[in-house]
Amino acid sequence: MADSLSSVKTETNTDLLHIEVVYGVPDKQKILAISVPQKTTIKEAIIASGIMTLFDDIDLTKNKVGIWNKVAKLDDILEEGDRIEIYRPLLADPKEVRKRRAEKAKLEGRADKVTGGRVNKLRKKD
Repeated sequence: MADSLSSVKTETNTDLLHIEVVYGVPDKQKILAISVPQKTTIKEAIIASGIMTLFDDIDLTKNKVGIWNKVAKLDDILEEGDRIEIYRPLLADPKEVRKRRAEKAKLEGRADKVTGGRVNKLRKKD
């Protein structure tokens, strides 16, 4: 089906959906606007867009995808105006990063050692 999808980019047909496929790494981002037939899945559209030839680190068995910042499945059917986003894996766990930052603030005196909150300058120190 990927071969038939690539040929629809030049057709002008009311049965086509106009969508975008986006992906980025820190030094390179790409937004591809394509047209696909009705009832096209996210996976089919990603393959038809050719974005996987531009970024060799995209692996649809590992990368999560979404539509307008909401996680979606590869077999979800697209609608007019959808923006497919291919997500990179997280390099660090956000909870762990926050925990380390809070510990550092306590050590530097920017956070209360008991509550972890901001230091109250009006409170008496013992």
